[in-house]
Amino acid sequence: MKKLKLFLLAAALITAGSTIAQSKFAYIRIDDMVSLMPEIPKIDSLLKIYQTDSLAEEYGSLVQLYQFKDSVYRDSLKTKPAVRKQIEGELPGLIYQIQNWQSISQQAFENKQGQLLQPVYKKVYDAIRAVAKEKGYTHVLSKDVFLVAPEGDDILAPVATKLKVKLPPQTPSNKAGN
Repeated sequence: MKKLKLFLLAAALITAGSTIAQSKFAYIRIDDMVSLMPEIPKIDSLLKIYQTDSLAEEYGSLVQLYQFKDSVYRDSLKTKPAVRKQIEGELPGLIYQIQNWQSISQQAFENKQGQLLQPVYKKVYDAIRAVAKEKGYTHVLSKDVFLVAPEGDDILAPVATKLKVKLPPQTPSNKAGN
């Protein structure tokens, strides 16, 4: 029985060793690849328009709504008690939104950014998977995450080729030592 356990342990170690030896690692900075995609300038301009037009317009409307409701609430001679009571309940929410507009608008901006960038990230991840399969990589890791990692190839160039994106002459992956 003891010999069987030793045999199984030895077999497991040999199998694990051969699996590790067959591993092929690659690295990529995904954000570097995304920033090179041809869709990014258009997305940046759409986000700028969204931030300056939509969010600013929404803030202006929110302030106008507050000012209107506040004036109706304060005009106690012309406003019916039921309407005053309803507005009294709405004003704190409007004040909260105005006071916290920066964080609310930042969250809305990040949601819009995620919505616009999602298809680009999907393309990049699909290309990474395709390059990994073509070149036989068993692991593709984000270069930004690891301080120390096993040797591997930077696959930014093959992924850019797969996506038909031209690399600029001085990308981080083209510099020696990265």
